[in-house]
Amino acid sequence: MVKHRSELLFLYDVQWANPNGDPVDGNKPRIDEETGKNIVTDVRLKRTIRDYLYDYRQQEIFVREIAQDDEYIQDAKARAEDFLVKDGEKLDKSKLTLREMKKIINDEVLRQCIDVRLFGVTLPIEKNQKEKSSITHTGPVQFKMGQSLHRVKMEYIKGTGAFASGGQMTQKTFREEYVLPYSLIAFYGIINEAAARFTGLTEEDVELLMEAMWEGTKNLISRSKVGHVPRLLLRVAYQEPYFHIGELDKYISLHTEKAEEEIRDVSDYVLDVSRLVEVLVQQKEHIANIELRQDGRLACSENLAERLRKEGITVDIR
Repeated sequence: MVKHRSELLFLYDVQWANPNGDPVDGNKPRIDEETGKNIVTDVRLKRTIRDYLYDYRQQEIFVREIAQDDEYIQDAKARAEDFLVKDGEKLDKSKLTLREMKKIINDEVLRQCIDVRLFGVTLPIEKNQKEKSSITHTGPVQFKMGQSLHRVKMEYIKGTGAFASGGQMTQKTFREEYVLPYSLIAFYGIINEAAARFTGLTEEDVELLMEAMWEGTKNLISRSKVGHVPRLLLRVAYQEPYFHIGELDKYISLHTEKAEEEIRDVSDYVLDVSRLVEVLVQQKEHIANIELRQDGRLACSENLAERLRKEGITVDIR
């Protein structure tokens, strides 16, 4: 069981792709109008994690799209009833009280679904039209909105499709899309040991989470997502409960000789980690260990692992 708090810092970049389209704005990449920085929702990152865990690690997840026999997409209530089972056999809810249904579904969801142990869930439970209830679990793992470390420039691209729009047409359809030539996105997250007690989050689950953040990002290979590369993943694990530094993403920045909107590759800048190192060293008596994974092309202002180890902090390179 996870007993102590951790913080996460995750950086990845995209080239000529749409990291997170806004469905109410023509699926354009999300950009903060005040700062010109690219925004990515925590929901997008959690989707990346869920898809990797389900597709590549054969882990059951609760939040996934399932078509029913009538081809309609399953709703949350029907999904919850998938877990009304005992010894692998589906139970008849008409023979159970609402309280019994809640306990069985809750126990099975927490036992089977790693995404619920990580991110929490609200389970709607319905025995009949009059007897309804719900169960809410707050996720131990939560992320802030991701944000690029620099201003970005959106590009509009138009081209032809492969097919005509209908029969007896002489021209192909046109397609149009908005992409970002480049964006380095930083996510900050926290693993809360208090909430972990209620969902049963284990250290093994957290190891799978770390793997999914890195490898899942590399496996975003749809047309709008190809070009994602993980660059840095840091987990700071603390020795005591209820302590964390907070906002680790605020202690890093980019140094570049180009205008920020002109950045096109990871080689166009250096990631300044000096303030991050400083705050970690200041709080080293609270830190149990640090897990670090870094892409070889990412240039930092100093060697993170080497510097932290010199200061007496245990660093595990992944």
